[in-house]
Amino acid sequence: MATAIRKSLGALWMQNLRENLALGLLSSHDVLPQSHIHRTASLDISQKWEKKNKIVYPPELPGEPWRPAEIYHCRRQIKYSKDKMWYLAKLVRGMSIDQALAQLEFSDKKGAQIIKEILLEAQDMAMRDHNVEFRSNLYIAESTSGRGQYLKRIRYHGRGRFGIMEKVYCHYFVKLVEGPSPAREAPKMAVTGAKEYVQELRNRTIIHTLRCRGMQIPQCTDYTIYFLKTDKLKTKA
Repeated sequence: MATAIRKSLGALWMQNLRENLALGLLSSHDVLPQSHIHRTASLDISQKWEKKNKIVYPPELPGEPWRPAEIYHCRRQIKYSKDKMWYLAKLVRGMSIDQALAQLEFSDKKGAQIIKEILLEAQDMAMRDHNVEFRSNLYIAESTSGRGQYLKRIRYHGRGRFGIMEKVYCHYFVKLVEGPSPAREAPKMAVTGAKEYVQELRNRTIIHTLRCRGMQIPQCTDYTIYFLKTDKLKTKA
């Protein structure tokens, strides 16, 4: 009799244990993600660049200067290095659309053909969505590249070792503006840049000095420093 009671109690205990385990597994299954795909907000594309096409300006008033059309276009997750893409993006920056397409046509770089396709897409978008009258009346106001979402993979080495490699991706952003391209500025000479740098150093404010207290100090040039040094050497001799 006692053994029968023990067996029935043991069976009931095992049944309750199985039910509790089943409930626990179901609840944990509901909490855990259903897929192994990474779905955090960091991987979501915000599309801020494309949203600039939806900006609506107020109507132009009489006598107000003409506002040219602006076209924003991009392509994301390009299988190319962002650093290599930056050189090509800088090449066409400030050019007219026809001149940029001609330069990219004769470039043997992989990124040049990608940028050419994006520019043609932006040109069609300008005619279709932004009421641009002439296809050639566009110039590239902004052209830049950005870092895409890299993918990490295992690189297998010898003797059971391994390393981590990255599959690089990049984004390309372009802004077309209606109108003729502006004249390019002449590159600055090294002497001009050096003079501007020296002038910035002279114009800076250093606290707890005579200039900071409002006293006028004569400008000290390189020639005066040279003559002061030579006079000190003469007096010592």
